[in-house]
Amino acid sequence: MAAATPSPTPPNSLKKIVAASLIGTTIEWYDFFLYGSAAALVFNKLFFPESDPLVGTLLSFLTYAVGFAARPLGALVFGHYGDRLGRKKLLVLSLLLMGGATFAIGLLPTHATVGSAAPVLLTVLRLVQGFALGGEWGGAVLLVSEHGDAKRRGFWASWPQTGAPAGQLLATGVLSALTALLSEAAFTSWGWRIPFLLSGVLVIVGLWIRLSVDESPVFKAALAAAEERKATAGQVEKMPLVAVLRHHWRDVLIAMGARMAENISYYVITAFILVYATTQVGLSKQTALNAVLIGSAVHFAVIPLWGALSDRLGRRPVYLIGAVGVGAWMFPFFTLIDRGTFGSLLLAVTVGLVLHGAMYAPQAAFFSEMFATRMRYSGASIGAQFSSVAAGAPAPLIATALLADHGTSTPISLYVIAAALLTVVAIICARETRDSDLGDVPERTPEDSRVHADA
Repeated sequence: MAAATPSPTPPNSLKKIVAASLIGTTIEWYDFFLYGSAAALVFNKLFFPESDPLVGTLLSFLTYAVGFAARPLGALVFGHYGDRLGRKKLLVLSLLLMGGATFAIGLLPTHATVGSAAPVLLTVLRLVQGFALGGEWGGAVLLVSEHGDAKRRGFWASWPQTGAPAGQLLATGVLSALTALLSEAAFTSWGWRIPFLLSGVLVIVGLWIRLSVDESPVFKAALAAAEERKATAGQVEKMPLVAVLRHHWRDVLIAMGARMAENISYYVITAFILVYATTQVGLSKQTALNAVLIGSAVHFAVIPLWGALSDRLGRRPVYLIGAVGVGAWMFPFFTLIDRGTFGSLLLAVTVGLVLHGAMYAPQAAFFSEMFATRMRYSGASIGAQFSSVAAGAPAPLIATALLADHGTSTPISLYVIAAALLTVVAIICARETRDSDLGDVPERTPEDSRVHADA
């Protein structure tokens, strides 16, 4: 039974949808990145004080990685209910969970107060953060993708992606301001708590905006078509996870491969670099934070440009530019940082993030266009978040361990280059999705979806 193709959302309404997705993803990433920066700067002293400094940093990054481990579970749960109930409801829930966990971290007692219970509580809250973020990304990009039209989907869907650098910018900016205004002792004692407690205010703003937007018209049309099939033919839909693995398993694998270079390079450039620049090169925390801060601002600006370019050239060519570029940049990246100047550090980080943006910008539209509507939240989330366990989660941990074992950046560069090669292979195996019309997806039967997946 054919379902009517939804009309494109009016420009003013689309901008409101984009704003709602952007503010939500910015807050979610602010919370997530804040933890990463704090893990590199203070958590090793506050929660693992009995360890050697570098070992303490490794343990701190281990709790950081735990958040990634929870993201696949979040992808499964939020994806399932997002495909059944709608995108909007689940996005509100993810924002509440993330904001609440981050606020609670700001209230945590440290090792000096409660001993070994402190890192345990920190780990539990990190798990909640990861669970929430695992469901956030898919819903946010789908809400925009499914409201827009095919011609400019890459551009509009890239705006929720700017929530990552915006969150990084906000988290790093707050930390940078506090480290500049407070003494080392004051920041370590109580100043680090302020950015986490600030999350409570941001969540209130984000909820107010998110609650005001409409559900995706593409999803509503697909839901109506599914209910009509059930009523007229008794056809009951399979669980989204089962349907994804049956009809879109190839697309899930491609999405996972596409994420490897994007995820690993990002956390090396923005999280591990805080460790490398301060411990290996001898730059101050303030210098390292300022470089990431400025680089994130440039990153924010170029993501929509890369997204728009993907509307003209296609998702695959732009993604390949980013993957090849990041791999080629790694040796110059560390060579510049080793010079020990702010200018060289800034150049290294900024170019790295610009190249990363070529992968990250088209990713939202690319992944959305791979999957059928009633399994799109599950498919996009699973493909994106399961790869994060092997990519972004251990990236700072692996980079720190390689530095501790070898005392040089060479193996770290080779690690990122290997990830870039894997992503290049995945993109070469992918089909171009630029001209996909998401409004046609509700018309597909399960047999059509199988053909679609094998195309």
